[in-house]
Amino acid sequence: MGVDIQNKIRLALGSVKDHASIGKAMIYNHHNRKAFSDIEIAVLRATGHDNGPIGDKYMHEILFLVSNSPGSIPFLAERISRRLCKTRHRLVALKTLSLIHRLLRGGNRCFEQQLRSAHVSGHLQMSTNSFLKCSDPWSSFLRSYAAYLEERVGWAINQAGKLEPVMFNGLEFGCYEEKSVDMVFRKLPKCQAFIDRVLDCSPRDIVPAADSLAQAALVNTLKESFQVYIMLCEGIGILINMFFDLTRPARALACDILKRTSRQSKELHDLYETCKRVMENKNLEYPNVQIITMDHVLALEQCSSFMSTSTSTTPPPLSDCLTTLGKESEKEENGDNGSSSSQFSCTMETKISKVWVVFEEDDGELQVPMAMDIV
Repeated sequence: MGVDIQNKIRLALGSVKDHASIGKAMIYNHHNRKAFSDIEIAVLRATGHDNGPIGDKYMHEILFLVSNSPGSIPFLAERISRRLCKTRHRLVALKTLSLIHRLLRGGNRCFEQQLRSAHVSGHLQMSTNSFLKCSDPWSSFLRSYAAYLEERVGWAINQAGKLEPVMFNGLEFGCYEEKSVDMVFRKLPKCQAFIDRVLDCSPRDIVPAADSLAQAALVNTLKESFQVYIMLCEGIGILINMFFDLTRPARALACDILKRTSRQSKELHDLYETCKRVMENKNLEYPNVQIITMDHVLALEQCSSFMSTSTSTTPPPLSDCLTTLGKESEKEENGDNGSSSSQFSCTMETKISKVWVVFEEDDGELQVPMAMDIV
């Protein structure tokens, strides 16, 4: 009962602070551009101290105001960053981070690029320093979610509705041909960095089902991870197929990538299984994670070593190399049912929902206010 009273007091005090901040913004309106003042008020209302989710009307309002106010995105980014930096309330911090996430997912390409530029220039910051000294699960989740968004801002939604990594200078990756070395060694590390940030947001220490805000944040993080995992699988398949065409240093780098993927595949499989148990949203279509064992990587390393020392110009078949070191693990995992875990050279298949970009609560309407170009 005591805890409930304390929470009510905190909510009441937070509501008073919100009204005071909105009042200041209204006074600011008399001396500066009205649109900027309206943007600040919308941000404050969207990230209020109440327990409810971010209201759709505030999202629509922010996007509409920004689309009709040239040069307002740096101002929007600064107000969001200021809100996150000053708050000591975990709900406000989570709402502010969720607002950033929704803006990255909900605007048009021009808006998305300008928001990314605001991050590069320092206008948009995702600092959770207020929670660094806290060791509770909630604070840990906030820090992990903020780190995920720091990585997420380096990805863009392409015209097909899928995530693609972007260069640090804001230019998107080009369209690479199949089996492109450049594609493999530039895009795969980006995918792995993304997956690492997703793994850090594991709900093992905090049950998202207990809080709708945390659950909503994790649901959209998971949906995006599904897309990146598919890209990772495609890249790994290309890497293995081109493995013996690479130079010896490139093969060593490829093995390092595969070792990291081996660790990630097991952890990602465990994360998805945990989320299936604790998440209230049962409509998520999780991909079937292909676990890459270290035997697979060792097989490639041995084949690479064989190529470097052998006088033969023709390497042994890849499937034979993988099968040689994969037999014992195959028997342990699959028995004698004929299923082969070592045939990693085959194309990996995943089943995944193609509808993930639009938030469920938005019903696709979030794109409407941003139909006009931002000058």
